[in-house]
Amino acid sequence: MIKKIIVLGGGSAGFIAALTLKSKIPALDVLVIRSKDIGIIGVGEGSTYALTSFLHEYLRVNEKKFFSIARPTFKLGLRFIWGPRPHFNYSFGPSVDQRLDPALPHAAGFYAEEDMECIDPISAMMTYDRVFERTVAGPRIHRSLAYHFENEKFVRYLEGYATGVGVRVLDDTVGEVRQDENGISALVLKSGRIESAELYVDCSGFGSLLLGKALNEPLIGYDRSLFCDRAVVGGWERADEVIKPYTTCETMNSGWCWQIELEQRINRGYVYSSNFISDDEAEKEFRSANPKVGPTRVVRFISGRYQRNWVKNVIALGNAAGFVEPLEATALSIMALQTRDLTQTLIESDLCPRPSQIACNNRAHAWKWEGIRKFLAVHYKFNTRLETPFWSACRNDTDLAGAEEVVEYYRENGPAPYWGPTLLDLNDHNGFGGYAALLLGQKVPFHRSRQPTDAERKIWESRKKINAETAVRSMTVKEALDVVHSNRWEWR
Repeated sequence: MIKKIIVLGGGSAGFIAALTLKSKIPALDVLVIRSKDIGIIGVGEGSTYALTSFLHEYLRVNEKKFFSIARPTFKLGLRFIWGPRPHFNYSFGPSVDQRLDPALPHAAGFYAEEDMECIDPISAMMTYDRVFERTVAGPRIHRSLAYHFENEKFVRYLEGYATGVGVRVLDDTVGEVRQDENGISALVLKSGRIESAELYVDCSGFGSLLLGKALNEPLIGYDRSLFCDRAVVGGWERADEVIKPYTTCETMNSGWCWQIELEQRINRGYVYSSNFISDDEAEKEFRSANPKVGPTRVVRFISGRYQRNWVKNVIALGNAAGFVEPLEATALSIMALQTRDLTQTLIESDLCPRPSQIACNNRAHAWKWEGIRKFLAVHYKFNTRLETPFWSACRNDTDLAGAEEVVEYYRENGPAPYWGPTLLDLNDHNGFGGYAALLLGQKVPFHRSRQPTDAERKIWESRKKINAETAVRSMTVKEALDVVHSNRWEWR
């Protein structure tokens, strides 16, 4: 029976795991061991609705305290400067495979082949840099919502929450990992202290100290689908720039550039492939596109996942279990989903997880990461925006890694929703609608059995006009933040 859990790592993964386990299973003794030598990554991060749901529905996080400490900004989706369109919005609202007007016989995507602007209310908000409808009481908060935040402030909030529910935190560094037939028997710390537990949660980041290094679990690389392996990261203090309600993903010569919108700062990073551009050349291209950027640093990474994330008495979460570039802000979302898997397994097993449950966890781990891999591969395979050696290689050589059937279905049927869900497993949280939006955004052609009638086009344009007019009257991110940070605002 598991009575004590050691969480190795004090970043976002470590504290998400610790506070979830302790708040859901109060009888557990949960100890976080973190090394102050490593520190916290000082970058902006984006999330998806999966994290929002995890925080506010599963953990019941109090929004007022969360906003006062973590200081997130609102994110409605991603703006892709990608493919042949000037740009397209990938929103967290209704998808292009849904019928958005009962007077129209087909899903929205059939009417948006040429113009994707304002096709749904959330996308219209993104187009006009708005976030919530304006009411007398303040913003009308909707559920199509994720966050941008600074990693340091997010971790500060998580740590306070975790210690508040009884998680213990020890600042020390692992000097030796002792093993036996059950996995890890003890951690010998550099202070001389020895700590042991029945279960070890490896949140040690890219180093994967327990799962990867100690237990030698094989790493499955994704380099045939995802060619990028480095990022140059920087940013600047916000002046009079509008706070955008989305993450920007902009095509660059040998990769792509993100923009994370923080309250006081704009965070920018260029993800690239070292096989096509040197670090110095990437820095030069990055600064040319972003003349305001200050000091930068280069981050090296490997995209891939460990074959299993639960081996013997070790389960790895976050970057210790797998990593892909942040093209769809998947890191925090998969971290939350895997933490929930672990917590529910322990609850249902009465803290005595059985081999069949561990096997199911590992199967879900593989499915989640493989789903992300093939979804990201579609971004690269069909981006025709630039004719450079990198993008030519992406279009010719990217392994879709299982997305072929979804792409073929889309080519034959367009964003027709009925059979779409049968093409993906339940752990693929992008869904057919996500693939359809991405393929439509990149103008991947699909077969049409008929063209919309003039009457249908008139209805469609009217619907878009209503979305646009509503968005123009709505609140900006700054206006909404000013209200929710005020004493008069009450979250409901």
